[in-house]
Amino acid sequence: MRHKHGYRKLGVDSAHRRAMLRNLATSLITHERITTTVPRAKELRKVVERMITLGKKGELSHRRAAGGYLFEKDAVSKVFNDLATRFKDRKGGYTRIVKRGLRAGDRAEMALIEFVDFEFGKDVSAKA
Repeated sequence: MRHKHGYRKLGVDSAHRRAMLRNLATSLITHERITTTVPRAKELRKVVERMITLGKKGELSHRRAAGGYLFEKDAVSKVFNDLATRFKDRKGGYTRIVKRGLRAGDRAEMALIEFVDFEFGKDVSAKA
């Protein structure tokens, strides 16, 4: 049994896994909604919720920690300016995972991961 035994390895080595999660986190923060496989989405949820918690704390050291993890400065700014204020009254659970069925090529179970207050149709890519 694997109860409480570490984390999902995702079939790649540690450097690849870290880079993949950094890229997925940056994409989710930028676009607010992405489609990926279920195990990746479950691991990504942990990363993104920690980033938003850092944003809510708002200190310079927290901004540097987030900047060291995310690939784009715009994503760091969005975490600290936009997402932290949107989720300031929420104690956790900032993302939701919706299962989407099986991928046609290899039958991998797919999922949609998005922020819980995501509104379809609003332009998230527009700069304020």
